Amino acid sequence: MTYRQNISISILGRIVSLMLLLTGSCGVVAQKVIVIEEDTIPFFRGVQVSGDLFGAGQMLLNDYGQYEGALRINLRDKWFPIVEIGYGKADYFDEVTNIYYKTAAPYYRIGCDINLLKNKHADNRLYGGIRYAFTNYKVDLERRDLPDPVWKWESGFRIDQASCSQHWFELVVGVDAKIFGPLHLGWSVRYKRRLFHDDGDIGQTWYIPGYGIYGDTRLGGTFNVIIDI
Repeated sequence: MTYRQNISISILGRIVSLMLLLTGSCGVVAQKVIVIEEDTIPFFRGVQVSGDLFGAGQMLLNDYGQYEGALRINLRDKWFPIVEIGYGKADYFDEVTNIYYKTAAPYYRIGCDINLLKNKHADNRLYGGIRYAFTNYKVDLERRDLPDPVWKWESGFRIDQASCSQHWFELVVGVDAKIFGPLHLGWSVRYKRRLFHDDGDIGQTWYIPGYGIYGDTRLGGTFNVIIDI
């Protein structure tokens, strides 16, 4: 066997060895391929009902507040369409202006939350969401008869059942924490912005059911007791 033949056989052997090595490596790589399992969680995961304790506490401690409940639908632990219905009222006397203000009416919100946590199926959730809200309400406004300091005539007035309305949207961030069984506790922080409104003939309303004290923008919040159904 010549020297050139020996070199050819050696090169051929190395090529065969390299091919066998590559074939074995491909087999190892193929064995390490990660199989992504399909999420088998049902689309409809139930509903939650909740009540706001913060608004009820306002009603007890202040001259205004609201009672509010909500129904939230769970879609695959990610999307949560929600309807919120409440009843807001105010019975307020301003000692500085001597104006008495009274209103009481229902309000409505509709929107959707999304679960922001990576593990969507955990018992606790972090929400981000949006609401569209509106209310139609009537206002009683009265100022007691007081003598004008210059002209000395009485300067009182009274308006009964002035029709008003307001539409606004809310950006919501909230937390839902499981306590035990179907019981959850949660809170939310809300940024509110008026869209359009009608204050009737009274200039501006001091309190709007569901929105709160008069203003173009404001922050609000809820503290909720939540039950899974």
